[in-house]
Amino acid sequence: MAVSLPLFLRRALPFFLVRFLMRLCFRVEVKGLDHLIAAGSRVLIVANHVSLLDALLLSAFLPRRVLFATQASIANRWWLKPYWHVGDAFSLDQNNPLTAKKMVDALKSGRPCMIFPEGRMTTTGGLMKVYESPGMIADKADAPILPVRIDGLQYSFFSNLDRNVRRQLFPKVTVTLLPAQRLALPGDVKGHKRRLAAGTALYDLMERALIEGVPYSTLLRQLMATRSVRGGASVAVEDAARAPMTHDAFMTRIFTVAHALRAYVSYRERAVGVMLPNGLSNAVSIFAIQALGRVTAMINFTSGPVRIVQACRMAPVHVVLSSRAFVEAQRLEPIVAVLEKEGVRLVYYEDLMASLTWQDRVAGFVKARLPICWAAAGLPDDTDGAALMLFTSGTEGMPKGVMLSHRNIIANGFQTGVRLGFAARDRAFACLPMFHSFGLTLGFFMPLFFGARTFLYPSPLRYHDIPELVYDTQSTLLLGTDTFLSNYEKHAAPHDFYFLRFAIGGAEKIKPATRLAWAEKFGVRLFEGYGTTETAPVVSVNSPLHYKAGTIGRSVSCLDIRLHPVEGIKNGAELVVRGVNVMLGYVKADRPGVIVPPQDGWYNTGDVVSVDADGFITILGRTKRFAKVAGEMVALGAVEAVVSSLWPDARHVAVGLPHDRRGEMIVLLTESDAACVEALIEPFRAQGLTELSLPREIVHVDQIPLLGSGKTDYVRAKELAEAALKRDA
Repeated sequence: MAVSLPLFLRRALPFFLVRFLMRLCFRVEVKGLDHLIAAGSRVLIVANHVSLLDALLLSAFLPRRVLFATQASIANRWWLKPYWHVGDAFSLDQNNPLTAKKMVDALKSGRPCMIFPEGRMTTTGGLMKVYESPGMIADKADAPILPVRIDGLQYSFFSNLDRNVRRQLFPKVTVTLLPAQRLALPGDVKGHKRRLAAGTALYDLMERALIEGVPYSTLLRQLMATRSVRGGASVAVEDAARAPMTHDAFMTRIFTVAHALRAYVSYRERAVGVMLPNGLSNAVSIFAIQALGRVTAMINFTSGPVRIVQACRMAPVHVVLSSRAFVEAQRLEPIVAVLEKEGVRLVYYEDLMASLTWQDRVAGFVKARLPICWAAAGLPDDTDGAALMLFTSGTEGMPKGVMLSHRNIIANGFQTGVRLGFAARDRAFACLPMFHSFGLTLGFFMPLFFGARTFLYPSPLRYHDIPELVYDTQSTLLLGTDTFLSNYEKHAAPHDFYFLRFAIGGAEKIKPATRLAWAEKFGVRLFEGYGTTETAPVVSVNSPLHYKAGTIGRSVSCLDIRLHPVEGIKNGAELVVRGVNVMLGYVKADRPGVIVPPQDGWYNTGDVVSVDADGFITILGRTKRFAKVAGEMVALGAVEAVVSSLWPDARHVAVGLPHDRRGEMIVLLTESDAACVEALIEPFRAQGLTELSLPREIVHVDQIPLLGSGKTDYVRAKELAEAALKRDA
């Protein structure tokens, strides 16, 4: 006993002192320790790497004696050597099989082990490159992996984040342990392929841990939390007027406008509409409505008077925020007249700002500088409550209202941002309209919540101006459809996209010609993604770490997918999803204001896809965009792809129309004068398409009809095709 007690003290005392000091300074909170107990002793613990203190933190607060593997650059620091001398740690080389074998042997002997799969501290706050070796260690030792999320130390002076994040002397630290899981690796995969599969599975596990650990709140509280991290003096948003607004000024304007807006919004109003272009007025209005505890309804001003009135009835909306200058510039007077006739009151932003009293300004200034708990006092704090209403584009029929919760939007912003490696140092160029979920979440909310500077531009159609502005603002994120991106490429100088890290294409398939042109002219990879309004919107996206041209990438974390067979389609299935970013439900015209949730949380996208062994998804077409010709299902998207490869400078749309003998026939609408059926026969055969896939008729049009979001208006396209055939009959 006399010998063992000093030995015990020599080993235990350093850990006790470190635990005491870190709890005192960083107010350390540990969650989920029961998961470590349930995992047993043969378990590999993995954690995100945010600071120099990570290993010290975990060694002090994990209840078991764990064997730590740390990178040499950290383990050999002089001020840590004495601590590790009494503990259990060794320097790990991710590429050295001998050090990996040491951990495998330790796990097999029943010793819990700990490793940082990234191999280095993060510089973005998200995941860095994840090495495959920890996955192989767990696989060879037949051990489950227990993911740990460390949050808070990235804001300390011991982190490696850049100067865009405000450092704190002693930030609050949270350590969250999640349930242990075994890597589901195929039994028939061996060698290098198994190593890659283990690395991908481990990456997914760690990414999921980061997303599940996001401290969800309401949109307004999330913005205020970002301000506290970035600092009030940092720039939050800027628009075409080129007057950057800091976080402090942005919050002040939000609360000031909200205070003045109370006079126009009764307590009965559940939703308030916004009909504004991308700009500071739009950004402020969205959050000002949130500051009143109301739902923000984004009005698509390009959809026409009839659909706008239907949207207002669905929500229902009786007050709409707009701008006199915007209405005049876009000639929206007919829409205004119809709305006023419907009993909808328009509040103009210019009038609202001109009517501000000193009480409004003082209230806004004071509230913006209060702690979050006081500034948001009295407002709903339900993260699963209704936050925003968008309206489907109506590409194939009547639009519906889509109710999104605070959690839906915040989660999808982080799902996408973490997958891409987006960071506070990035700058977003947001020109896609914010009544579209693609432009709203990825162009506005995601950059804001990551603390990145956002430039709001009113239209994506200014092909000459946008490339120059992207260069001038040093933007690193640009969103667009294939149509927009191909036009930017044609009008841009080779240096205009010098700063771009992420050029993301969605809403329509990226043509190979567009992808190649961007790569050759700018050296920029286009990251194609896929989403729907109902999923806030991103379902999948290619990223720097996981990229496969021609696909829409791998599904984002915390989103479950199912594949439902479709009769007549052999190589694809209908995509059905469920997860944190799936909508609260639809609001339909026959039941205004009533949210109809998806059955059991599963949303049927209506898209037919195929998924390869690596998890990359390929869109084959929409269920409604298949034509049944002589009993065979023909993907209209496949027809369009072949036609586009022949005449890439024009737009083309294939539609299915009734036919007396075949059931349906394919009609091609095209902007190309050169398009003809004879020129399609050989290319169709080369792509493995049968003669049934050939368009029976070709209709030449001056312009393919588009929606305001840039997507094809299939309803209008079908009407044009029907009218053309009747005219020629």
